Amino acid sequence: MFSTMVPLFDENMAVKAYSIFTEKNNVFLNPAVLGTGSFDGAGDIPGFEMIANMGIDSLSKEQLVFVPLTNISIFAEVNAMCKAPHDRIVLLIDRTVAPIDVYVNRIKELKSFGYKMAIRKLAVSEFQSYAPILALMDYILLNNKRIVIENAQKYFNSLYPNVKLVAGNIDCQERFDELKGKGYDLYEGPFYRVPITQGTHEVSPLKITYLELLRLVNNPDFDLTDAADTIGRDVALTIDLLKVVNRVVKTAEITSIRHAAAMLGQRELKRWINTAVTENLYADRPGEITRLSLLRARFSENLAGVFDLKMQEEELFLMGLFSVLDVILEKPMDEALDMIQVSKPIRDALVSGTGKLAPVFELVKSYESADWTEVSRLLLLQEKDDKAVSSAYMDALSWYRDTIVDKVAD
Repeated sequence: MFSTMVPLFDENMAVKAYSIFTEKNNVFLNPAVLGTGSFDGAGDIPGFEMIANMGIDSLSKEQLVFVPLTNISIFAEVNAMCKAPHDRIVLLIDRTVAPIDVYVNRIKELKSFGYKMAIRKLAVSEFQSYAPILALMDYILLNNKRIVIENAQKYFNSLYPNVKLVAGNIDCQERFDELKGKGYDLYEGPFYRVPITQGTHEVSPLKITYLELLRLVNNPDFDLTDAADTIGRDVALTIDLLKVVNRVVKTAEITSIRHAAAMLGQRELKRWINTAVTENLYADRPGEITRLSLLRARFSENLAGVFDLKMQEEELFLMGLFSVLDVILEKPMDEALDMIQVSKPIRDALVSGTGKLAPVFELVKSYESADWTEVSRLLLLQEKDDKAVSSAYMDALSWYRDTIVDKVAD
């Protein structure tokens, strides 16, 4: 089963919810799922399985989680499957849930259990006939690409003033800026991670320090002393380094930053710096950018074995980590990568989509966007195992929880 999470933002670019997207089967390897086989296990709710495996606080901290239901799974034992507080869950239906009594009554029952409800994929011609269901919704998702959502917004605000509207499928920052402040509560789409293709933005002095450190440690044989001295110029990094060393070597008595760096050793220090510095480098961007970067890094690294690239694990990690550097520095990717030290395979994958690492990056991007048809196609072409890819992503979520979420909690 494929599973991923898509963020929903408010107009200040704060993540307010995540929507779980799942696919049970590779449609190319299992064509039966496009026919009658699509009803196999139709009463299951994969989103709840993901929540049960990870814990809702590992998936999102305080935010809502949208969990899709089908016209069949809506009648499943939802309470038995849901291992999270009901008020954190938004049950997401679509136009297959028809505006007839049996569905309307079931929605009322689910709301009585404390769940919120949302609907998506309605055509404009269906708005009126779906009135009995729309009146029960907490959220309505409007596809920015399929309908004129400005008109839909006026329609729903007039007839359903208490329903929150989600502007979906926003593909660029300009479109997001156009829609802000016009009656939408949440925004969804790839706009927050759209690559920069041109620009001459100046990089702040603080970011230049971080970039210098990244350039230093990504040299083939960097000097621990130089790295330690550079870290010492940043209080936040110094504190993080000491915390890491204390967790790794609990009995150590650290006498200096150079001593702390030596305790970690070159390999571990390099890995920590690449992660910690990237977090600080991305600090003035939406928090989801940092999360995306780190998940891409771990997911890519986990796919090394799947793609027979075990010797390139470290490069794959850095490829994912630096894959949004153009967004952070507001420069084209080739210019952004000029400011740090990366290998040619990483550059080729991120700049031109070529080389031995590129197929991994292509899969990672399709997977995180829940483009399951493309994921299935890529896995078929590469003759890769579905389950191994799914496990690689779930491990990335666990790693993010254990190394980032829990660290912040501490």
